[in-house]
Amino acid sequence: MGHKPERTCVLCRGKYEKSQLLRIVKNGEDFSIDTTHKKDGRGAYVCCKCKNSEDLIKKRVLDRAFRMRVPDEIYDLLKGE
Repeated sequence: MGHKPERTCVLCRGKYEKSQLLRIVKNGEDFSIDTTHKKDGRGAYVCCKCKNSEDLIKKRVLDRAFRMRVPDEIYDLLKGE
């Protein structure tokens, strides 16, 4: 029984196992969704129940997590995941 890393959802602030969350990563000026949880760069995590939430877009939570404007395409990709 090994250690299971936990991360916090940027919207609901709930703690979940890393494997249960979607990771959005910023590498340089590029943003992407990291399904492998291994890409280089700064990451922010969103739980599955929050990824389709209107509050995610309305409150621009990822903008606050990365301290910069996140492209609308990333929010659109999260809705499609």
